[in-house]
Amino acid sequence: MSRLGLFLPRLSGYGGAEGFALRLAAALAGDGHAVDFVCSRQETAAPDGVRPRLVGRPLLPRAGKIAWYAALAERMRRKEHYDLTISLGKTLRQDLLRMSGGPLDVFWRLSGRAYAAGLARAWKTARRRMAPSNALIRAIEQRTLENSRVIVAVSHRVRDWLLEAHPQLAERDIRIIYNRPDLVRFAPPSPAARQAAREAWGLAPGRTALCLAGTNFALKGLDQLIAALALLPPHFELLVAGGRKPGRFAARAEKLGLGNRVRFLGRVQDMPSLYAATDLFVLPSFYDTCSNASLEALAAGCRVVTSRDNGASHFLPARWILDDPADVETLAATVATVAAEPPPPPFAWPADVPAGIEPYLELVREMLA
Repeated sequence: MSRLGLFLPRLSGYGGAEGFALRLAAALAGDGHAVDFVCSRQETAAPDGVRPRLVGRPLLPRAGKIAWYAALAERMRRKEHYDLTISLGKTLRQDLLRMSGGPLDVFWRLSGRAYAAGLARAWKTARRRMAPSNALIRAIEQRTLENSRVIVAVSHRVRDWLLEAHPQLAERDIRIIYNRPDLVRFAPPSPAARQAAREAWGLAPGRTALCLAGTNFALKGLDQLIAALALLPPHFELLVAGGRKPGRFAARAEKLGLGNRVRFLGRVQDMPSLYAATDLFVLPSFYDTCSNASLEALAAGCRVVTSRDNGASHFLPARWILDDPADVETLAATVATVAAEPPPPPFAWPADVPAGIEPYLELVREMLA
């Protein structure tokens, strides 16, 4: 039996990286490995066969907590002499590194476009560069990329960003393994199910429903989508799923006279029903390593309009992809054009694109061998 160390600051069921870590830990234990989950804090029960190893979480500023976990995780790694170590967080050395986010400098450059040019953007950039935690994250990023045997990027876009920010990685072993949506839960609805879903979400006949889902609305391009909606015919309306501070976006919709065409739904539990009611899923994101919601919507039979800087764009036809999410006129024209298309055929995951948990199990077996 191989002993594996899995590293992430939180053992939790809340959060994309945390949920993936739980599923991976459970799958590794089910594959016959002894798994230690090395974390700062435990917020949920560990899967069967997985042993939590807590390194503590002192009352320190953010930079101190990041440094604490990196140092204590490295001490645990050296002490335990694992057969293989897997990192999903900010650690200093491991065998297998999963990059669910891109390089910090690329994130800053692309996400900065979500803020208005001028003082707002300059102030955001200055705050980021002055924050001690960000300086530490940059240093750990450089170190962890240097000290990994295999790097896994969660999309082709993340792989490209890694090579852009760190050209020396061109000779390294970088794999691409996507997150895979549940193609049973997210599937095209029957005509009756679609009609029932539209009635449940209050969509009148003849309305064209756009949907955006996310938490960081500024980064997802909600401002730009609301502005684009003002350029579209009045039968287009927008449903916004997510729960982080919709106030200023609602105010912008009201200012543009769109108060009756934009609905903020908060956190939605039944996303399959929302996708079933939707005509187009639109995510003009400024930075997205690979939007799970975009892939879910595609699997659920929606047409999807998104930006090139969303890793999920790899699966879309070129005419559905935006080069510049800040170009409101092109966004509106693209939405109008795609809305006139027939629904896409049922989505099938490409056989040549690794996705889900099984490729990680295969990779671990390969590395252990």
